[in-house]
Amino acid sequence: MTGLLRTPFDRAQLKNGLIVSVQAPEGSPMRHPDVIAAMAEASLRNGALGVRLESPEHIGAVRERCPDALIIGLWKRTWAGSSVYITPRWHEIKAVWAAGADVVALDATDRVRPDDERLENLVSRARTELGAPLMADVDTLANGLRAAALGCDWVGTTLFGYTEATAASSPPAWDLIQPLREQLPTATALICEGGIASASSAAEAIQRGADAVVVGTAITGVDLQVAAYRRQLDMQTG
Repeated sequence: MTGLLRTPFDRAQLKNGLIVSVQAPEGSPMRHPDVIAAMAEASLRNGALGVRLESPEHIGAVRERCPDALIIGLWKRTWAGSSVYITPRWHEIKAVWAAGADVVALDATDRVRPDDERLENLVSRARTELGAPLMADVDTLANGLRAAALGCDWVGTTLFGYTEATAASSPPAWDLIQPLREQLPTATALICEGGIASASSAAEAIQRGADAVVVGTAITGVDLQVAAYRRQLDMQTG
């Protein structure tokens, strides 16, 4: 099954857009493909520009239910000897694309990848062999600029605060958005992802220079949201 878009939205089409990350942790009843597809449809019906989905199974389920959806796809897989887990290898890139994603998201940090695969080779193969638009999930300004130079169509702040180099920082990546927008090529879309927990924060990301915003846990993270409420209530005394 393949996607319908197959070419990236340009920056004008992404303007002020909301992309909903529809994911659920392992073991959660929310992780069923039918549940993911229903949440994706609800998001799209209520104004989401697109959805960001994890795993070929979920991408396929949403593509079947929402054939015209803009789908940003990824596949989280862990490997010994590497901290890269978002679409880490060529195998995962091919699987995400074949499942029906319109844009493939992948870790574009400078960390060692599984099987010693190199980012520049993956980007080149994705572009030449698949014609797949890519979203680079980055953590720093340098890695964002490198990803764009290699040919990634979108750059997202997804991994700011989640890598060894940025462990002392917490998302949202407020201090990263403006320099990225100022230094990225004009045609490269800038996506703010990570730590956006309210509509006002999403609006601030746009004001700071992002073309679109990805929101996940605050909208679709039932497991994490309920657990957070429970923890806060358990802290109350009297």
